[in-house]
Amino acid sequence: MAALLEVEGLEAGYGKKTVLQGVSFRVDEGEVVALLGHNGAGKSTTLKTILGLLPARSGQVRFGGQMWANGDPAENVRRGIALVPQGRGVFPDLTVVENLALGAYTQADRAGINRRMSEILELFPILAERRDQLVGTMSGGQQQMVAVGTALMQQPRLMMMDEPSIGLAPVLVQRVLETAVEINRRFGTAIVLVEQNIRTALGMARRAYVMKSGRIVLEKPAALLLAAKDSWWELY
Repeated sequence: MAALLEVEGLEAGYGKKTVLQGVSFRVDEGEVVALLGHNGAGKSTTLKTILGLLPARSGQVRFGGQMWANGDPAENVRRGIALVPQGRGVFPDLTVVENLALGAYTQADRAGINRRMSEILELFPILAERRDQLVGTMSGGQQQMVAVGTALMQQPRLMMMDEPSIGLAPVLVQRVLETAVEINRRFGTAIVLVEQNIRTALGMARRAYVMKSGRIVLEKPAALLLAAKDSWWELY
């Protein structure tokens, strides 16, 4: 499988604090990869740095064989990287359709935008039913669907999902994560999944990386980690 995302020696942080200390990993075309680790390990910072929201201090990222635009999230979005942030990041005073339309701000093909919106509303039937509802009046699970749909409007080659199940009821957690699998199957979108539900994340992913203190400390096929979860997780 060809590499879509290649991260090498990535260092980044906030102010004088260095959070990422030489992070290296890869994601292949159409692959689902889980990025695991305890709170504070640097997972969210990794995703923000890849998108360009946080400039890297050193290291490099190649996306689709080209160097990514360090510190330029708009350019990285245009190239095909999308982020579903922790906490959803929707516009509560806009409708479902208005939120989705904002996700296509880098595109000019009106027919393509309309076609993609139809695909997303088909993927999330509840959003089709409530297309004119203000997102701020919707449940947490429905808002998460809007956030995922907005990211998909960019037609990304890679979608990074940061704790998509946080704050959701267990039944909605399963639905949101099942949707990630369906997105990967239907659109061929590669996914980097940061998820607190370790067993579910490993059940979805092909490979997994474990982070600790800003470093990748373990890489294994997800199925192997899932089978041996009780013997390794507490070590990290």
